[in-house]
Amino acid sequence: MNSNRIQLTKEKAFFLVPEKALHRQYESLRAYFVDEIPSKDVAELFGYTAGSFRVLCSQFRSDPNIKDRFFKDVERGPQSASKRDPVRELVISLRKKNLSVYDIQRELAEKGYQLSVNALSILLKEEGFARLPRRRDEDRPETLKPHQAATADVRLLNLAPHSFNTDAAGLFLFVPLLLKTELMEIIEKVRLPGSSMIPATAAVRTLLALKLLGKERTSHVMEMIFDPGIALFAGLNVVPKRSFLAEYSNRVDPRKNMKLMSLWLEALQNVGLKPGTSFDLDFHAVPTNTSVEPLEKHYITNRSRSQKAVLSFLARDVQENLLCYGNAGVTKEQRAGEILHFAQWWKERTGSYPQELVFDSQLTTYTIMNKLNELGINFISLRRRSKKLLSEIFGAPASSWQRIKLPALTRRYQTPRIMEKMVTIKDYKKPIRQITIIELGHEEPTILLTNQLKASAVKLITRYAQRTIIENGIAEAINFFHLEALTSMVGLKVDFDLQMTLIAGSFYRMMSKNIGREYARCTAKTFFRKIFDLPGKVTIDEDTITVQFARKAHNQFLLAAGFADERVQVPWLENKYLSFAFD
Repeated sequence: MNSNRIQLTKEKAFFLVPEKALHRQYESLRAYFVDEIPSKDVAELFGYTAGSFRVLCSQFRSDPNIKDRFFKDVERGPQSASKRDPVRELVISLRKKNLSVYDIQRELAEKGYQLSVNALSILLKEEGFARLPRRRDEDRPETLKPHQAATADVRLLNLAPHSFNTDAAGLFLFVPLLLKTELMEIIEKVRLPGSSMIPATAAVRTLLALKLLGKERTSHVMEMIFDPGIALFAGLNVVPKRSFLAEYSNRVDPRKNMKLMSLWLEALQNVGLKPGTSFDLDFHAVPTNTSVEPLEKHYITNRSRSQKAVLSFLARDVQENLLCYGNAGVTKEQRAGEILHFAQWWKERTGSYPQELVFDSQLTTYTIMNKLNELGINFISLRRRSKKLLSEIFGAPASSWQRIKLPALTRRYQTPRIMEKMVTIKDYKKPIRQITIIELGHEEPTILLTNQLKASAVKLITRYAQRTIIENGIAEAINFFHLEALTSMVGLKVDFDLQMTLIAGSFYRMMSKNIGREYARCTAKTFFRKIFDLPGKVTIDEDTITVQFARKAHNQFLLAAGFADERVQVPWLENKYLSFAFD
């Protein structure tokens, strides 16, 4: 058989050695039924077994639609475009008016014709029309468009007698603090960038206003651009647009950010916020959505993954419950030593090192902790749990443990057991105090390391538990002050935004002290919602600007704090006096 196939011509091979299965079935059945070749020979010729070929013949005899199996008529498509043809002339006339496919689609829809952009593109291509070049606004058809706001320009600020309503009247309550802290003078000393249209002080007041209102400056500012109250607070005719606000901080030198933070710390001291002695420390990675910038990858806790991010070091003053220090753009190489950088910065500002630093096990290394000890800085940290360390802890005799009582009344686990001892750790030159705590509500033991040898274990454990408040402060910076709103930008932008966040947080902290103890521990988000989220009417007279607040249940706290008696002169508003009135 193989020899016969070798001798086949190309033409015969097409019929006797078919490549497709359906073709092979057809030729084999034709050889059997038409050429009357014996079944056994046909099966051998076309590569079937005798049994399988008999089954094929049986199926052929019993199938009434056998023709459709081998030969099926292909229905031809429509010879005309049923949707395009009726509107062809109309589309041509519209295109001659310089309308785009989207404009034409809208015109057709108004006349009751529904045609896709793709169908219109095909029709225009069939008629020989090329794509339209990019058009200017005046070349486009008249449609409903957003109202265009004026350009921000301090020279166009109108302080002639008139009045207006605003949804951001609560902003003006911060003006006395702006004057008291001399923030505008600080901005001028730092020499932040500005222009004749938008001076640096006006730009910062705008950014600060959006922080105090809890708005993301890049995505939500356009909703507020026509609010005259925000513009007046900033000392401008209108609120600057998103493009300016998004670009402004890129013009700020990073060294000016640190100078701004230093001068702001001095200002806080001058108004009564005394520098503390104990600080909680932590890192926060601000994720970025860029593949262009040369940023390092850091672990993002809320996303449970590593990605490009700007690493920020934060310090919280425990005494004032205030984020007082922030440095964005810390590299992995700088990460472990950033705590020393903060300690040195604090000494330069206040004349002495911090007395106590509290941080977790990931913040720095034992070598850096040894340097802190040599500088006389007390610290409390966690020790990482290794298998060997856990086996030593669980293998300790029962007599090594003692039960203590923690003072917090609301704590669920008030009587944990502890084990104290002095241990030696690699890269830490002296023995260090280790406190192991169990029965504290965690599956694994908590292991504290500290160089404070005389303080009681109860005091140290309670102090470390307070460190979780810095995590609340970071959450507040993200949720209300929108620290992560600029996640598509580079570190410089996040760095400046971080300074604005620290300043805004300081204003809320000062306000909470002025208004009363009811809001001493209140988050900025709740504080804003209850007190400062106030609409009102602003009336500008010859020498006075009066802000009349709408009635609200919590206005009594503002009255009790003496805001009704406030009358301050505002330099950036032509030295007019600002006063407040309540319904």
